[in-house]
Amino acid sequence: MLLCVNAMLLAGCGPSWSPVDNGSGTRGSYRATPEGYYRVRRGDSLYTIAFKLGMDWRDLAVWNGVRAPYIIYPDQELRLTAPPSPSSGEVVTRPARVPAGTVSTDLPKPAATQPAEVDPAQATPSGKPSASAAEAPRSATLPAPEAASTQPAAIGPSRDPAAWRWPTEGRLLSTFRANDPARNGVEIGGNEGQPILAAAAGEVVYSGSGLIGYGELIIVKHSDRMLSAYAHNRRRLVGEGQQVAAGEKLAEMGRDDRNRAMLHFEIRVNGTPQDPLKFLPRK
Repeated sequence: MLLCVNAMLLAGCGPSWSPVDNGSGTRGSYRATPEGYYRVRRGDSLYTIAFKLGMDWRDLAVWNGVRAPYIIYPDQELRLTAPPSPSSGEVVTRPARVPAGTVSTDLPKPAATQPAEVDPAQATPSGKPSASAAEAPRSATLPAPEAASTQPAAIGPSRDPAAWRWPTEGRLLSTFRANDPARNGVEIGGNEGQPILAAAAGEVVYSGSGLIGYGELIIVKHSDRMLSAYAHNRRRLVGEGQQVAAGEKLAEMGRDDRNRAMLHFEIRVNGTPQDPLKFLPRK
């Protein structure tokens, strides 16, 4: 009898959690992310996901049917490739990606929309949106994809100081190298705390420290196709949704993981890193 009681007690002390998806999405369940998809984490936005994966945020929006104001939720699965055929039956056309280092002469005006990050107040303890969040207005239409063109796309000035300027003072520590993830931009050495400035006018679409390897990071959108990024700041001075002018102070210079006082600066077009020296005025 004593042996039976002990056996029952031991059985009752065993783990009750099982890594089997119960379909509820509640804490304690486990669900693998399918190949070709990305599972949204708290604090993600279309911009940060695309930046992290080297993609165009507009592709993510179109492929996943995410419309303005571009709200995404924790645990949501986003497709990372174009679907076999659009559900509407329409053929979605997009301009060809601009090769790294390609420049033109016109900087489009900054767009006003940005993807809204998850509001913790609108999420349930499971990380799913509440009913009120799910019913948030989403009637605004997604900007129509740009038609493909045989002409070079206008993506920004190459050496126009009226539109582009250096984001900080200092000497170049490292330059851009195409197809090298470790050299997606330039590194500018300086003194800790010195001003970090907006290289061109635009809208702050990210201000945080959620992207590994970038420290305190700010991303500015200059058009639907063009972004600039400012990494390894000591202190960020602007928030998401804020409009900034060229030369406006964004942050204070910080240190990288090698303890160097420096700024890592990138320019991306259609998600592809470009050589910033082809945009910035010649010193």
